[in-house]
Amino acid sequence: MKSRLLFTISLLGLLALLAIPVGLAAQAPTPVRYTVTDLGTLLEGPFSLAIGVNDHDLVVGASGLADGTQHAVLWYRGAITDIGNPGLGGPNNAGYGVNEWGQASGLAETDTSDPNGEDFCGYGTYLICLPFVWQNGVMTSLPTLGGNNGEAGLINNRGEIAGNAENATTDSTCPPGGPQVLQEKPVIWKNGEIKELPTVPGDPDGWTFGINDNGQVVGASGICSTLNPDTGVYILSRHALLWDKGKALDLGNLGGKGTFGPGNIAGEVNNQGQVVGTSDLKGDERYHAYVWNRDTGIQDLHTLPGDVNSAGLGINDRGDVVGASGDATFTNIRAFLWHNGRMIDLNKRIPANSPLYLLAAHGINSRGEIVGFGVDSAGDVHGFLATPCDPNRTDTESCGDDRQDPAALADETTERPRVVLTENVRKLLQRQVRFHLP
Repeated sequence: MKSRLLFTISLLGLLALLAIPVGLAAQAPTPVRYTVTDLGTLLEGPFSLAIGVNDHDLVVGASGLADGTQHAVLWYRGAITDIGNPGLGGPNNAGYGVNEWGQASGLAETDTSDPNGEDFCGYGTYLICLPFVWQNGVMTSLPTLGGNNGEAGLINNRGEIAGNAENATTDSTCPPGGPQVLQEKPVIWKNGEIKELPTVPGDPDGWTFGINDNGQVVGASGICSTLNPDTGVYILSRHALLWDKGKALDLGNLGGKGTFGPGNIAGEVNNQGQVVGTSDLKGDERYHAYVWNRDTGIQDLHTLPGDVNSAGLGINDRGDVVGASGDATFTNIRAFLWHNGRMIDLNKRIPANSPLYLLAAHGINSRGEIVGFGVDSAGDVHGFLATPCDPNRTDTESCGDDRQDPAALADETTERPRVVLTENVRKLLQRQVRFHLP
């Protein structure tokens, strides 16, 4: 899943830094504890990944199947639905976005070999890969810019979809004999029609992933490269971009040139215009999660204690951010939540008997519910839903007696052993998860 985790954060409340309206910030609850639901997999599937969640308990992502393929799935209150069968005719697909109307978006392989020998979907099949929108049991492909391949990222509540698509022009910046041949452009689909978005001058290639209900889009631009396993695209992402009314704005960076890890990318944008992403640091040996807004520019979120890299993956309208923090190789990772100016290890906010150790948080909705993926006691990777403990809510499990425990207010509520991904799991995630996830 060239899972754009796009490899693909509930914490940003600093009013001065983020310019959140006072009324909005006052509504934001302080996260204390969460219950964790293991979302499971399709029948006998080896893994699953939860990528997005709407405000009505609908979660989108992907699940492996027993035969080694992968399908887009939707979870709803414990039930999993395979929306990737029959898909677009090919063996693999994945869902990335879901809106309040139940429309889902993502990418899917067809049954046709790519004439240029490209492996655009990243599954190793070299089949043509197309963006899709799914609704009421039907998966429909979206047009490209004249090339063979494309992929869809998130979908907003107006049905507009962010993504990227090939045109018919040979890309002169691609490595000779490399896997990518054609130019790849950032696009948006409206009512099934495609519109190309501009890139920074000098960057022939670009991609988008996030889109809000105002039609603002975020992503990156750069030059053609070999497959970046941290972003799932064949692009060296040099400039993190926000497209507003069709114009591209360079969001800047944290000092790096975009040549290390995921590069300089913007992953999601909320309805307040706040952007979450990941940036290369000065020296091009580390990368950090960041938040950007027009008033204060780019803000480094740093890492959890003891870590050196972090990735910002999701943001809600309160400015809460989720992502992953890890070591130098990003194999020892843990999910984080950023709230009120502090980064919190989500594994210290869940019960000791939770079914999963939370590796990465990728999406967060307005109710503070978080989705991502973790690892169980057997070493299997499963999607999760983390629900804030709230005694006033009757639609969720109780957090138990420790909800009232004063110790639960401290960061050290639950000290759980960290998990280092095995090489097999790491390879599975890089191969199967086409996602924005370092």
